[in-house]
Amino acid sequence: MKRGFQVVSKYKNEDIKLPIRATKNAAGYDFFAAEDFVLPSIWKMNFIKLLWRIRKEKTLRPEDYTKAADDLRPLLVPTGIKAYMQPDEYLLLANRSSSPLKRGLILPNGVGIVDSDYYNNESNEGEIFFQLVNLGPKDYHIKKGDRLGQGIFMPYLQADGEEQPLGERTGGFGSSGR
Repeated sequence: MKRGFQVVSKYKNEDIKLPIRATKNAAGYDFFAAEDFVLPSIWKMNFIKLLWRIRKEKTLRPEDYTKAADDLRPLLVPTGIKAYMQPDEYLLLANRSSSPLKRGLILPNGVGIVDSDYYNNESNEGEIFFQLVNLGPKDYHIKKGDRLGQGIFMPYLQADGEEQPLGERTGGFGSSGR
């Protein structure tokens, strides 16, 4: 097996859809939501209160920034899917082109990178999540089975003379960062 998708054990009996390509020449595999999920609008939370205080030239307290930053954090929408691939490959996660325009949903990091050693990690079995922020004026309700984004398998190259990294993946989402 070179590369592909599997359902994580948590969703084994939940009728999860494996990613698919929509057309024969599509590069990306569409990923679907594993469950219903609500993405709150940033405009009804503490973020808007911070903007109001700035506009009214009010004194800003450290807790104003903290509350606003908490509201602006992306939420992780589960797919119930893990991906296996060759050691010199990664899965590039990208937003659907219609999501910002039609739904106001963005991937705040632009793209996601799923390394080959993320598969079957101890922390979350390698489940793939899409980080999303809702810029729309209302909460956005994602239904189980809705398309979230797409994944594209990509090879990568290593630099000449690179010292081989000694670290091993020790966890799930975001665990390879130092």
